[in-house]
This record gives sequence, structure tokens and C-alpha cells, in this order.
Amino acid sequence: MKNYQCCATCIHFSAEKKLGEMIYRCERLGFTTKTHYQFNCWVPKEKVRKLMEKEK
Repeated sequence: MKNYQCCATCIHFSAEKKLGEMIYRCERLGFTTKTHYQFNCWVPKEKVRKLMEKEK
């Protein structure tokens, strides 16, 4: 089974381009983050949830 748990696949993840650079944030925690970071509060997006179910 693949490991999908990372910030980029979480419902709280947001990406915004500001002044020519990408800013990644966790809207739940209020912190900047990186796409590959992992936290215990991870909640997968619906698309990721379906992929995980399919692989079971």
C-alpha cells in the first residue's frame, strides 16, 4: 500500500502564488508547510480517500 499521508493530500492544505513564489499553508494549523511534510492531524482529500479504498 502506498503512503499518501502528506500535507499536499490533506483537506487543510492550500497553495497560493505570491510575488512569483508558491506559498503552502496548513489552514487548520495556520502554519506554512511543505507538500511532503506529515502531521498527525492529516485528513485525506476525497480523491485520496477513494484511491486508498481502491488499494485495500
